[in-house]
Amino acid sequence: MTPSKPKFAHLPLSTSGPIDCALTGTSVLNTPYLNKGSAFPPDERRVFSLSGLLPRGVQSLEQQVKRAYEQYSTRPNPLAKNTFLTSLKDQNEVLYYKRLIFSGVKLIETHVEEMFSIIYTPTEGDAIQNYSSLFRRPQGCYLSINDPDRVLPDLAQWGRPEDIDYIVVTDGIIEEHRVNHPCEDGEEILGIGDQGVGGILISIAKLVLTTLCAGIHPSRCLPVVLDCGTDNQELLKDELYLGLRQSRVRGRQYDEFVDTFVNSVRKLYPRAYLHFEDFGLRNANGSAARRLLELYRPNIPCFNDDVQGTGCVTLAAILAGLHVSKQKLGDLRLVVFGAGSAGVGIADQIRDAIAAECDISHEEASKQIWLIDKPGLLTTETELSDAQRGFAKDASSWNDQGRDLLSVVKSVRPNVLIGTSTVPGAFTEEIVKAMHEHAPRPIILPLSNPTRLHEATPADLLKWTSGKALVATGSPFDPVSGPWGANGEDVSIDIAECNNSVVFPGIGLGCVLSRARLLTDRMLVAAVEAVSSMSPALQDPTAPLLPGVLSVKEISVRVARSVIKEAVDDDLATERDIPESDGDLDEWIREQMWEPRYRPLRHVQMEGATRSARGELMKAGSVRRTGTF
Repeated sequence: MTPSKPKFAHLPLSTSGPIDCALTGTSVLNTPYLNKGSAFPPDERRVFSLSGLLPRGVQSLEQQVKRAYEQYSTRPNPLAKNTFLTSLKDQNEVLYYKRLIFSGVKLIETHVEEMFSIIYTPTEGDAIQNYSSLFRRPQGCYLSINDPDRVLPDLAQWGRPEDIDYIVVTDGIIEEHRVNHPCEDGEEILGIGDQGVGGILISIAKLVLTTLCAGIHPSRCLPVVLDCGTDNQELLKDELYLGLRQSRVRGRQYDEFVDTFVNSVRKLYPRAYLHFEDFGLRNANGSAARRLLELYRPNIPCFNDDVQGTGCVTLAAILAGLHVSKQKLGDLRLVVFGAGSAGVGIADQIRDAIAAECDISHEEASKQIWLIDKPGLLTTETELSDAQRGFAKDASSWNDQGRDLLSVVKSVRPNVLIGTSTVPGAFTEEIVKAMHEHAPRPIILPLSNPTRLHEATPADLLKWTSGKALVATGSPFDPVSGPWGANGEDVSIDIAECNNSVVFPGIGLGCVLSRARLLTDRMLVAAVEAVSSMSPALQDPTAPLLPGVLSVKEISVRVARSVIKEAVDDDLATERDIPESDGDLDEWIREQMWEPRYRPLRHVQMEGATRSARGELMKAGSVRRTGTF
């Protein structure tokens, strides 16, 4: 019996049916999103002239995955494993993503943390630091601040307006404020400092996560680095360094360069979603990340994961914790320790949610939030950024009170404490117990990465609160057991990870599929509510506050649905015929989510073929990626 055709198989991004291919021979094998390697079936080998180019044995995708994993396992260290996966991605896109999913889902406990650590933090940080020495072939688009006139034509090489859905751009720096931390060089990417052109790997890694977690079509994504120079002297002295050999450009020239890039993107790819990644706080007279976001989000669909993604996933954890502790947002008293881009982004997101929930102004909602940074509690006497100013407390009211974390906790009596400081051990036993005196179920979120920089460990937090703390962390931790049952019996408590991957891919998917004109606060709140509604803790108080990455694709569907519905309600969705019912909308979303499986290839003539059929997606112009060292 012939299977029925999916209801939404007619959509341009449908993942059902065959793929048109106008290439033959080695050209097919050299196109990662068309190549099947040893899995090409006999009929396709004949049609596409591959018979003499492949061994006779025909293998399944699962057999290829097994071989790839065996090869991967022989690599001696994480960086070598990362390099192997990069090479695999350049050869066979389906096998690359199937390899990740095979390890991350089918072999769950054994490999999921390993794979995320290899393709993203911390191993990706090592790859970035060694970018120029490990370089084999270019990936993505490199734009130079010294050639602003080249921005438009260089971006134009990547396709027609309908070819690009998702763009991630970085300038290669990030700064998280470090409260009294010895490392205060300021501008960091995964905690490793200014890495110049090597930042392209962050854009690439982020796009891998969007595909892995939300089915964004990988051949319709574009990673970009804005090469503005570097202040990293080791790179400038390295004869192999591939970026601009000059100090990092700031100020007006930097702003004009970014503006040229954004305007070029909107002209060339008007339906694309723009994701800013790792823009340093001290660039161009303040927070580049926040300032650029506030500048462009009223006019284009754009997003910054460090500011908005972290805020969204943290708010989702807080909402779940408030549900467990039988409280509401109106009851919230929040202290944030570490007022950098992540800390202030979290505060912004929570302030907006309080204002919406309680129908009050942002100014009134901010009174429920206290920020602490290097000088202590941020007050009207503190030197503040524009982003921090809205949370500053009246200095006169703190004349007789300490402004350190312990003093603030004793005075404020918070029920939520968040750490984004990267100061290890900052949440001491005295501080936690002082909080617990007035909060029966304190919500404590030490979010700094990596684990060695956590403000406290879950084991200590639960020990100091007799198992009452509701904990989520910035890195994965094992469950914690202790004598916290009703009769003193041992209870095992699972620890949630505030992983942005459960939020930002679904937000992007919703914007891409709805072709949203903007990404608004209401759409972000809808995404947060979607994630918090899937919290395991809603059914079991000992379960994690957030769903894990193992169910991230279903989370992304729920998030995308909520974002799309909000976009439709606010007349921001430009895509036609979006289904209204939840069931149809979920099916509509899933049909357009790319999956790593081999679809049949259908031979078409080169004349009149699409760029996809000609193997030109994600390639500058029509140049084949043979790649030279």
